[in-house]
Parts: sequence; structure tokens; C-alpha cells
Amino acid sequence: MTSLKSKLQEDLTAAIRARDELRSSTLRLTLTAITKEEVGGKTARELSDDEVQKVIAKEAKKRREAAEAFQQGGRTESAERELAEGVLLDAYLPQQLSDDELGAIVAQAVEEAKAAGTEGPRAMGAVMKIVNPKVAGRAEGGRVAAAVKQLLAG
Repeated sequence: MTSLKSKLQEDLTAAIRARDELRSSTLRLTLTAITKEEVGGKTARELSDDEVQKVIAKEAKKRREAAEAFQQGGRTESAERELAEGVLLDAYLPQQLSDDELGAIVAQAVEEAKAAGTEGPRAMGAVMKIVNPKVAGRAEGGRVAAAVKQLLAG
């Protein structure tokens, strides 16, 4: 078992013992998503820490989107619970990049793409190929794409 997955298991056990309903239900759902990912496909396999992190990030994103939908529907209590679950899952993810840090990485990638001979809006794919490995897990794809588009547009 990977160290991140075992940490989730240990935290789940502690949450159950402490009768922390929010934490225990959130961790149960996350561990279920991890297990589902492990047994999905042709053969069952154990996920690496990076893959477990991706599943946690996906689950956290689901919580944020659900909270937004509940908020728009006028269900503030449900929205608050989803946000609380998202915050709980964010604790298991690496620290997110600030806008300034992300901007600096994107600017450097744009310069690299220019040096390679691609400029303007058509360079989007080339820049994203450079940026994505550098920000993996520390910034959402949509946020990265928006920063790249803004910089390429001028």
C-alpha cells in the first residue's frame, strides 16, 4: 500500500474513533474512488502516490463544483458541507501555486516556446507541454490554460 493511501486509511480510522462524521465520510468516499481506480481497467493494480494524489485532486474538484451548484440552487447548507469536504481533501494535496508563481512559470515557458520558433495563440499547445510537467498537481489545468491564453494574447 502506498504511503499516501495508508495515511488516508489511518486518518479514516482516527476519524471513526473520534466520531468525526464529516471527515470519516469524506475519507471513505475518497478511498472508494481510489479503489475504483485501482480495479478499473483490464487488470487490478496498486496506484502510486502520484496517481492517488490525482484521484484526491479530482475528488476535491468535484466537491468545489458541487458546492458551486448547491450555492446557485440556494442550498447553502449543502454547499457549506461540500466546501468543508473540499478543504479537508486539500490538506492531502501539495501546496497550490500562487497566481504570481504560476505567472512566472508560464512566462518562462512562453519564452522557451518563442526560442523554439512558435509564437502567438498558435503556441498554446507547445507552451502547455512545457508548463504542465512543472505545475503537475500544484495548479488546476483550467487555471493554467487561462494564464497561458492571457500571456499569449498579449
